[in-house]
Amino acid sequence: MAQYNLGVMYGTGRGVPQDDAEAVKWYRLAAAQGSALGQYNLGVRYYNGEGVPQDYVQAYKWFNLAAATSTEKEARDRAVEARDLTGKEARDRAVEARDLVAARMTAAQIAEAQKLAREWKKQ
Repeated sequence: MAQYNLGVMYGTGRGVPQDDAEAVKWYRLAAAQGSALGQYNLGVRYYNGEGVPQDYVQAYKWFNLAAATSTEKEARDRAVEARDLTGKEARDRAVEARDLVAARMTAAQIAEAQKLAREWKKQ
């Protein structure tokens, strides 16, 4: 959760200089720890091209992972501010975002994103 929170801080400039690349770094570390919130925010970053090149395949991958890994326990375990997402909200938004980005992708790109998500989960 601390890694995710650092991503939020750098992404918004709350308490630190705003730095999109640094936010991505911390979201990626949180995602590697299984944080659906970190995975969701990586998807947003790739979708918008913030701190990383815009990449719908990567956005889909991270939204797909967030949708699959978010749990009710994660939602209960987190005391978040009103503007932040709980684990369940991240999952629900990840599903919506995944479907939105899929509408901009070819079938081959979706297949590639799904393959990348499966490979990442194996790691």
